[in-house]
Amino acid sequence: MTFDTLEESRCFGGTVRLLQHQSSEIGLPMKCSVYLPPAAAQGKVPALIWLAGLTCNEQTFMIKAGAQRIASQLGVALIAPDTSPRGAKVLGEEDDWDFGVGAGFYLDATQPEWSRHYRMESWIIRELVPGLCSSFPIDEQRLGLFGHSMGGHGALTLALRHPGIFRTLSAFAPICAPSKCPWGSKALYGYLGDDYELWKKHDASALMRRQSSAPYPAGILVDQGLADKFLATQLQPEQLESACALAGQPLTLRRHEGYDHGYHFISTFVEDHVRFHVERLNSSR
Repeated sequence: MTFDTLEESRCFGGTVRLLQHQSSEIGLPMKCSVYLPPAAAQGKVPALIWLAGLTCNEQTFMIKAGAQRIASQLGVALIAPDTSPRGAKVLGEEDDWDFGVGAGFYLDATQPEWSRHYRMESWIIRELVPGLCSSFPIDEQRLGLFGHSMGGHGALTLALRHPGIFRTLSAFAPICAPSKCPWGSKALYGYLGDDYELWKKHDASALMRRQSSAPYPAGILVDQGLADKFLATQLQPEQLESACALAGQPLTLRRHEGYDHGYHFISTFVEDHVRFHVERLNSSR
């Protein structure tokens, strides 16, 4: 796989690159941002993959979250994929902000009009992550996954659906039960049709309830703002909380007074998440 560098910037002694490649899984050019810390010049480093939320793209996290400083200090790479295909030319894909462009929901669509290009799960798991690990000094045995909102849903579901790839897991304000909320129901129906059993295979709380043992015994970290206007209707962290309790999965769910759904919230606590991942990734060596 060949990645083309579209932009490159120095940052805290490391480098932020905006990359593009021709995806065989999606059939279109796809972009991602990668931060390599100074330690990558000496050898392979662990990496955290960030999945962004609705309307975001591959640059949102790198520009807004402010995670590069602590990533530089701890010697961990950051990877931020785009949130959907661009230019698929599916009828209506740009009509709504919560479905289609910028809203791929990190799954492989099965509905005919969407299934050709909207294959975000396969792109990330089968193509992007292995390709980056083979092209850059990234240790494929030390990968963590985290994300926000739709991306929090993506992080939780991809980690549960593909055990063994990601050693650590966390999320900010994730959509915890997409089969039971408006955002999720709209996306799951649009991409997967009316098969509710298939929906549950892309629902983090439903997936967790099916676990026979804790998939992440070292714990999962979730931060949620209590001033988040989407908390009750779209996010429903209590669904994940009860599912983790049933599965015996250690969960640290931190509820924060006064914080909303945006990147000011994320930037406040992102250092905690990076440290959470790196401590566990390095202890598993």
